[in-house]
Amino acid sequence: MKALLICPDGRFGVATLAEFLPLSNVSMLGKTLVEYWLDHLAGLGAQEVVVLAADRPDQVRAGIGAGARWGLRVIVQADKRERTLDEARIKHQTSDHATWLPAPNDVFLMDHLPGLPQLPLFTSYADWFAAARALMPRALTPDRIGVRELKPGVWVGLNARVAAGAKLIAPCWIGERAWIEAGATIGPNAVLEREVFIARGAEVSHSVIGPETFVGQFTEVRNSIAWGSTLVNWERDSCLKVTDEFLLCSRKPQRARTAPAKSSAPIHAPLSAMVRFREYVSQLLT
Repeated sequence: MKALLICPDGRFGVATLAEFLPLSNVSMLGKTLVEYWLDHLAGLGAQEVVVLAADRPDQVRAGIGAGARWGLRVIVQADKRERTLDEARIKHQTSDHATWLPAPNDVFLMDHLPGLPQLPLFTSYADWFAAARALMPRALTPDRIGVRELKPGVWVGLNARVAAGAKLIAPCWIGERAWIEAGATIGPNAVLEREVFIARGAEVSHSVIGPETFVGQFTEVRNSIAWGSTLVNWERDSCLKVTDEFLLCSRKPQRARTAPAKSSAPIHAPLSAMVRFREYVSQLLT
């Protein structure tokens, strides 16, 4: 049986999330959006999935491969724009409708998580955060190797290291290979993606910390989405770039969707001390 997945193109309400990755590839509790949908379609009995991608299809293709992880045949097709459900059906279901999953499971626009259509992802940062919070108790599925519920409402991923003096307040999700130092406070309503480093005394609550993000000593992140040096307050719908890398930064270099002009100042100033610290953290996490 076949199915179609439509990747979301640009969304003004969450433009910062798409700065470095297509929205279908943005991580939420350790999986990308398209991975959640491929899990869902495999459970519905699909055998072949066509993924329509208008935004950076090469990155979408690289993120999911040919579908072997799901026992599927996955084909990523570049498209000129985001299609509606009916447009996708007309274009791709030209013959032999019996080979497709029955409607409405034959075509999905990935603007929400499977099973949570009442929580749109891309209308605002507040909606994105609300969906991430709602996903926490649902995310501990059998395929999550190494994830454990440390105590009620506190989930910790594979190879995550939480110091004895750290405080975890439910609900919170700690991604794989995350590192939390003593004196840090995580939660409530906190999501740390993979390879996040939370330094001593830092506090994260009602927030999402994106993959490979460093949160410095005694830094407080509240009501926000922090991704590298980018800090979005989902409550106020405001965004800023943090220039002090000892407070907040990416652990690895990032490339923006559009390269800045030569005269533009770099997002991250080259601090040799911070580079050495990143190398030290990378050695600890490997």
